[in-house]
Amino acid sequence: MKTADYSNRAIALSRKIGGKISLKPNFKIKSPKDFLIVYTPGVAAVSELIRKQPEASYALTWRWNTIFIITNGTRVLGLGDIGPLASLPVMEGKSLLYKTLGGVNAVPIPIESKDEGEFVNVVKAISVASGGIHLEDISSPFCFAVLERLQKELKVPVWHDDQQGTAAVSLAALINSFRLAGKDIKSARIILVGSGAANISLFNLLKDYGTDIGNVILIDSKGVLYAGRDDAELISKENIWKYNAMRLSNKYDIKTVEKAFQGADAVVAFSRPGPGVIGPEWIRSMAKRPIVFANSNPTPEIFPHQAKRAGAYIVGTGRSDFPNQINNSLVFPGLFRGTLDSRTAEINNLLAIAAAEELAAFARKRGISPNKILPKMLDKDLYPSVAAAVAEEAVSQGIASVKGSRNFFFKEAKKTIKLGGKSPAR
Repeated sequence: MKTADYSNRAIALSRKIGGKISLKPNFKIKSPKDFLIVYTPGVAAVSELIRKQPEASYALTWRWNTIFIITNGTRVLGLGDIGPLASLPVMEGKSLLYKTLGGVNAVPIPIESKDEGEFVNVVKAISVASGGIHLEDISSPFCFAVLERLQKELKVPVWHDDQQGTAAVSLAALINSFRLAGKDIKSARIILVGSGAANISLFNLLKDYGTDIGNVILIDSKGVLYAGRDDAELISKENIWKYNAMRLSNKYDIKTVEKAFQGADAVVAFSRPGPGVIGPEWIRSMAKRPIVFANSNPTPEIFPHQAKRAGAYIVGTGRSDFPNQINNSLVFPGLFRGTLDSRTAEINNLLAIAAAEELAAFARKRGISPNKILPKMLDKDLYPSVAAAVAEEAVSQGIASVKGSRNFFFKEAKKTIKLGGKSPAR
């Protein structure tokens, strides 16, 4: 089916159903007395208990299983800066995936602000009623700044899917690809084409995973990043996150794209729609059994058949109609399920790595090959498995309020997902 067909069907479906999500009551009103319990006067006792014991809100309200999806619509996948209102259908879709795959109530809240202070203050003000914050489709470097501030200033965990989620699924794909290629990811030469939210976050995740990041080379729209580039000082002022990656990467001080690709083991591209962004001749110059992830949507930086013809051993894209779709939907439903179940105070890189490692291990149990490096989205055991791995890591770090084994968290997650997010007996 062509992209235009999906577009027409999406508009028709949205018009028919009037939005992809809605509120559904957990309790059915059967008599006038029920009103007295769920609302006044009975509800006052619940509120008073929460006033005295704020932590009771997790047991007495939907907070135990509810997060807010926050965006300002400044960098919507494939569409760019379309604004908060136009981003709402995308956020509804994210919410539907959360509910279907992770049993999580995810409330989409687009915010009409491009001011860092205002944006942070709005999220801080509303976060009190949530169990966590999911940031989505926010432009770089604005997204780095607001994520860091919110992680420091909020009492609930904060996650930016376009940074941490995309990086985690990319790491999982790299782990399995390097295993198939018979190479060590920690000493590999890796090229990152595009220096926005996804690849800067992947760079940091690779660093924390133990990869020699001096062997990693980043490329932006002007070429290879290296410490002595003539715009290095400007980058340090405008995007400190990109500057830090520039400073730590590329230990051989390579200055041209052609030289960067020579002998490289893998390339991960999150840049601009192709084709023609990655040249077949660059892939031909890479090491044996090269790994190529061309993730731009709707059109990858190089088409899979072109990359294969140039000698690529494994090719991944962001699209479901090609083999090896690298999609953060494999990560976020399970990760936040585990975060909520363990009542984790933060979502750091080690939790994202735990999710990536479990995602890769889960795929290996099902059997991996050059055309199958990641699990399918509809494998229902995937999400409780990721949840359990994340929760276990949170417990080991001492940042979880709920303690338990991996098996305990797996059973809890599976039960909640099966119930569609309704509260299991607790």
